[in-house]
Amino acid sequence: MTTIDAKGVYYKQLNEQIKEAVANGAKRIKLTNVMGQYYIADGITGDASIEIEGVPGQDLAAFMNGPTIVVKNNAQDTIGNTMDSGKIVIHGLAGDVLGYGMRGGKMHILSDVGYRVGIHMKSYKEKVPVIIVGGNAGDFFGEYMAGGVLILLGINPVREEMPICGDYLGTGMHGGVMYIRGKVDIDRCGAEVGLDKLDAMDKKLLKRYLEDYCKDFDLDINEILKEEFTKVYPKSKRPYGTLYCY
Repeated sequence: MTTIDAKGVYYKQLNEQIKEAVANGAKRIKLTNVMGQYYIADGITGDASIEIEGVPGQDLAAFMNGPTIVVKNNAQDTIGNTMDSGKIVIHGLAGDVLGYGMRGGKMHILSDVGYRVGIHMKSYKEKVPVIIVGGNAGDFFGEYMAGGVLILLGINPVREEMPICGDYLGTGMHGGVMYIRGKVDIDRCGAEVGLDKLDAMDKKLLKRYLEDYCKDFDLDINEILKEEFTKVYPKSKRPYGTLYCY
């Protein structure tokens, strides 16, 4: 285990230390006393495992390709920006615009997330990005989503009085799929999406994704699956086709 103390370390120097450790063959790295430093693990390739104690700043794991990151606290905005592969596990809350343009890998969040999570997510053949949120989500969940899977559970919300998702769910969505635990109010959805029950293939995929999620947080998958899920899907692959061209 390689330990790096981030207390008082400027983000550029911290990221240089992380990249140097990975380049020197470190497979397990622990960051202690992290206090909002930006760009942690950005662009890193390989199979290293990075454990973060503290709260990382924006753009955690942007462009990451392979490593596993475990955050033992909350995290900020734009996590997994254009992430290509790997895994991010957050034992708390996370902020806005998670998984922007995410192309692969997994992101597991124990509790709530902010706005515009999964915006512009995309997939290609076997590369299917997956974000699973244990709490509630803000407005524009899955906005302009082009591929991948978003799963929203609502089982660990900080604000229990809030609905499981905000307004404009799936606005502009033209690919991928969402699975929302419980019922979804169609009036909260963008005009581009439809709602349906899960078929046999949906249930198989959902169970597979949740098995990995529950393992990360020591949760009972059977309790989660007791509730019916709603499938949110795009009604068109080109929802704005006639708006911008003829």
